[in-house]
Amino acid sequence: MVDAAAGVFTDDLNYPLTESVAEAYVASTCFKTGPPTLVGVELEWLVHDADSPRTPIPAERVWAALADLIDHPAQPVLPSGGLLTTEPGGQLELSSPPAPVATCLRVTAADLDRIRDQLGKARLALVGYGLDPERPPRRHTAAPRYLAMERHFDRRGADGRLMMCSTASVQVCLDAGADDADITARWDALHALGPVLVALFANPPLRGGRPTGWRCTRQAIWSRIDPSRTRPPAHSPPSRAGTPGADRLRECYARYALDAELLAVPRPEGPWDAPPGVTFRSWLRGDGPSVLGSPRIADLDFHLTTLFPPVRARGHLELRLIDAQPADRWRLVTAVVAALLDDPAARDRAVAAAEPVAGKWKTAARSAATDPSFARAGVAVLLAAAAGMRRAGLPADLSAAAEEFADRYPAQGRCPADDLLDARAGRNGQLRYDQSPRPREYLR
Repeated sequence: MVDAAAGVFTDDLNYPLTESVAEAYVASTCFKTGPPTLVGVELEWLVHDADSPRTPIPAERVWAALADLIDHPAQPVLPSGGLLTTEPGGQLELSSPPAPVATCLRVTAADLDRIRDQLGKARLALVGYGLDPERPPRRHTAAPRYLAMERHFDRRGADGRLMMCSTASVQVCLDAGADDADITARWDALHALGPVLVALFANPPLRGGRPTGWRCTRQAIWSRIDPSRTRPPAHSPPSRAGTPGADRLRECYARYALDAELLAVPRPEGPWDAPPGVTFRSWLRGDGPSVLGSPRIADLDFHLTTLFPPVRARGHLELRLIDAQPADRWRLVTAVVAALLDDPAARDRAVAAAEPVAGKWKTAARSAATDPSFARAGVAVLLAAAAGMRRAGLPADLSAAAEEFADRYPAQGRCPADDLLDARAGRNGQLRYDQSPRPREYLR
């Protein structure tokens, strides 16, 4: 931690903060340099009853089904080092240990096989949608963090409860970069590619069994709940004047963090509710109610965990914008993101292809590949990723899957959400989409 007097770091989480110390702390801890060799994945799943898919599934039932895999829900670590947790609505999350991408994919797949086997014995199934298409949101925990979070988001409407209890994602975690120049390049690439990745893997077009008008309803929900903590930091993507340096990146992210409203404030007793409209910066300036006291390093550490931008800096980079996927398509998502970031040729080719749709987050979420610009960009990005996978020596099925996905979805002006819309149309005949095959060449 920063010692304001000596200009060094200490390990005291109760160290008192000033604005300058807080900004220096965020800047120094959120972006770590080192050779980019490791990848992690955090897989969120909706959990359904195999016999009654609309039945709410409390976390207790999930933990009971997994009792043979873990000693106790309080320490849900798998033999591989993977961590199991549950979200407020009972979603199950598997966080892999960081590893080279091929190892990460292999270990996580083995963990998932064991988890699915145990859940299947209890007639439970993992379902890969970004938004629960039919069940209403229901919170299954009284943890003070989530109670405070619910009350914070309730001030802005019902979307916060949907986000907490009904959404799921594939989050890919990657090393920040080898040095300052690499950090900046990787950060900017993820933001340039972000809208294309949203559109490619958009997967929750329904709520309450009805179309929402969005291919990626999850992204629409996230954008509405609290922009102070869910929008990209102000400098992303970079302006036409040039890419900001790593120092500028750290400074901008620190400002973004301090200017986000307080979501919750941990307390030994009582609720963790934060006063409305108070940012961490205003708390540092003494503008919050006296009951809060003075912020400490531990408070800032907690606050950083309540930020939810599309790319979150946590020492490494955490990509948070891709919807949960059916079956084992998370492997493709992870391999695509890793190849695009770690292979310079693939990254340059993909970023160039994404330039026409840069910053178009809303169009990506609403229209996905039905927008021809996103369809063209999506095909090019996937083909660049496939080439990067081959150069990296990843299993051949992954590069083949990327090319097959390009042909099946963006080359046809489609995304996974359209599969769900088609299934609904088949049941009641209300929706119709042109599915005539078109080769990927038509998009060039």
